[in-house]
Amino acid sequence: MNIPTSVIKISLLCFALAFTAQAQKLPDRKEIIAKMTLANEYFMKTWPDPGKEIVTNKTRPSNIWTRAVYYEGLMALYELDKKKAYYDYAVDWGEKHHWGLRSGINTRNADDQCCGQTYIDLYLIDRKPERLRDIKASIDAMVQSDKIEDWSWVDALQMAMPVFAKLGVLEKDQAYFEKMYEIYKYSKTRHGGNGLYNPKDGLWWRDKDFVPPYKEPNGKDCYWSRGNGWVVAALVRVLDIMPKNAPHREEYEKTYLEMMKSLPPIQRMDGYWNVSLHDPTNFGGKELTGTALFVYGMAWGINQGLLDSKTYRPIITKAWNAMATDSVHPNGFLGYVQGTGKEPKDGQPVTYDSKPDFEDYGLGCFLLAGVELCKLKR
Repeated sequence: MNIPTSVIKISLLCFALAFTAQAQKLPDRKEIIAKMTLANEYFMKTWPDPGKEIVTNKTRPSNIWTRAVYYEGLMALYELDKKKAYYDYAVDWGEKHHWGLRSGINTRNADDQCCGQTYIDLYLIDRKPERLRDIKASIDAMVQSDKIEDWSWVDALQMAMPVFAKLGVLEKDQAYFEKMYEIYKYSKTRHGGNGLYNPKDGLWWRDKDFVPPYKEPNGKDCYWSRGNGWVVAALVRVLDIMPKNAPHREEYEKTYLEMMKSLPPIQRMDGYWNVSLHDPTNFGGKELTGTALFVYGMAWGINQGLLDSKTYRPIITKAWNAMATDSVHPNGFLGYVQGTGKEPKDGQPVTYDSKPDFEDYGLGCFLLAGVELCKLKR
């Protein structure tokens, strides 16, 4: 019997992926924590004043989304390793900004509201009303309005959805859950014409600019790695926060599982995911942020019993080992972090030594992944 060469090549590739993944071992908890600590110490030493403005192409306050994502990771690390320095660094950040949002309480911009995730976490530790005041006022205004088309880019889901979920639990008020779902549903099924989610591929277009007929150079749909990572993180965080009987939980879980199914076949041989998930030739290569968010999502799924450990543990082991070995510099700097943007070509080049325009959010993604890995049963 003659077997087509293409079939042989695909079989060999699948075997190689399975063998290399299974041959690796996930580092023990202490080693993972050591890597996270190294990277975080580098950042805290680089930014000793958490209130200092961030200067790139222009000057921005440090309570924007990039820094807020870092603090999501830091609060996760603090939950695992309760060093007073971590808590103080987060509180100092909130106090330097008077627990406010970049554009004030009238903002509907998810990027401005992301800081609220940490503000609420810190409020739950020490219930000082100023920690909750502004973020609650901003979200309450959205809950009370009829507008539902705010989240026109998928990053927004991660930035804002957990805030709504946290307030819903804190206030014991399902109105937060319902409004969150309405805005999410509009993003999923209406933005860009027919929605930003493609259930056929189990992946999301970043915004209306990338829905078909837009194509990548290889003719396939454009699915940006970090954009899909943001959605994974949004779903994971919301599912982790909401009670089991919360409305719409089943839909969030279904979409999460569809995304988890779509990611393993497109993992790179080296453990990372490309910035363009369906076109490895379009700025393909190692990239930390999308990879870390996928690891975070998969590890969480294993820990919750939603994903099969035998299937997904080798995948995340390979990905974590790649990041810990290839991305983390001896001094804690993180390489292979794509700079800010909205598609594969943005924030390039992405190399071991390249410095992204913002150093904070990549570390936040890395910490979220590492902390969730530490929760895995050994």
